[in-house]
Amino acid sequence: MNIHEYQAKELFEKFGVATPKGKVAETAEEAATIAAELGGTNLVVKAQVHAGGRGKGTFKNGFKGGVHLCDSAEQVGDIAGKMLGEVLVTHQTGEEGRLVRKVLIAESVEIEKEFYFAILMDRATERPVIVASSEGGVDIEEVAENRPEKILRIPIHPTLGLQGFQARKIAKLTGFDTAQMKDAGKLFAAAFKLFMACDCSMVEINPLVLTKDGQVLALDAKFNFDDNALFRHPEIAAMRDTEEEDPREVAASKFDLNYIGLDGNIACMVNGAGLAMATMDTIKHYGGDPANFLDVGGGAKEEQVREAFRILLGDPKVEAILVNIFGGIMKCDVIAEGIINAAKGIDLTVPLVVRLEGTNVDQGRKLLEESGIDLITASDLADAADKVVKAAAEATAA
Repeated sequence: MNIHEYQAKELFEKFGVATPKGKVAETAEEAATIAAELGGTNLVVKAQVHAGGRGKGTFKNGFKGGVHLCDSAEQVGDIAGKMLGEVLVTHQTGEEGRLVRKVLIAESVEIEKEFYFAILMDRATERPVIVASSEGGVDIEEVAENRPEKILRIPIHPTLGLQGFQARKIAKLTGFDTAQMKDAGKLFAAAFKLFMACDCSMVEINPLVLTKDGQVLALDAKFNFDDNALFRHPEIAAMRDTEEEDPREVAASKFDLNYIGLDGNIACMVNGAGLAMATMDTIKHYGGDPANFLDVGGGAKEEQVREAFRILLGDPKVEAILVNIFGGIMKCDVIAEGIINAAKGIDLTVPLVVRLEGTNVDQGRKLLEESGIDLITASDLADAADKVVKAAAEATAA
């Protein structure tokens, strides 16, 4: 789960991570009022969407930039009015862009230098790792690609946490002077406390800045959370903005389905993430293009299968569906009955290819053959991928 920048700043304030003051607004009038409360001058207006590159983005109404400096409350209101209700396109949103529903009004600061600081979960070492650089700002991707020696990585012990000497080391190696190392270390420690306490999978501060008056501040932030731990944090779960998510993914989450939309025309329904990846790879091998990643899990119920079909068929690009199920915990005959009942309860308008394997596979295949449903059975994954690619091609040609 992702959250907006203004929500990230609320968490920063809660955990003592130094950051400029600011508030969120949903109208131009509200933005002007907040600006007056913050002093009226030296302010910044930031479009709130789940995408990076806002400062270099362009609105579909022609207005340039999702981040603007302002010197008066009136100017803040004017800029906010040009952003709110408009679609912002950045290099991360794609051509469709994102609708701006809120803007953040915050104090601007005079920046002496920009840095990069992030805490991530490293699967290889199974522990948190701090990634930092003296070259922060909007072009950090270019730094990582062309000057990787500028990227510092410090693994953190999962139970001992960030130690004082590590915080000082990070501050020194990223270029903070001795006079600033205490404040930098304090910010690093507070950010790590937040990361652990909130079950984050990522806390990214870009840029982390040193101001001309010597302050070390988190100027912008991006958070990711471990979805499996959100039950422990209802206050964070409440921050979810479903308007910023793919409607299909939102619908899938309501039925405990794991769904990710892609750009192809062959829909995939599988049970297990590894099987999903293998299925998509095999479809690509046979010349097809997957339309999604959809994992119904190991114990899917008929209702979940039926909803999965609805989500897949709700994608107008889908020309065929491949159901690839391995019956382990769930037996293939039970899975087949679920597919049959779910398929009968919806209007199946595209070719359906089904491959079953595992416990009671013969009974499952027999049920499918005798179901009366217009479907194509497959003996193995390669056969299934070949058949669904051909079916999609025929549907496209028709």
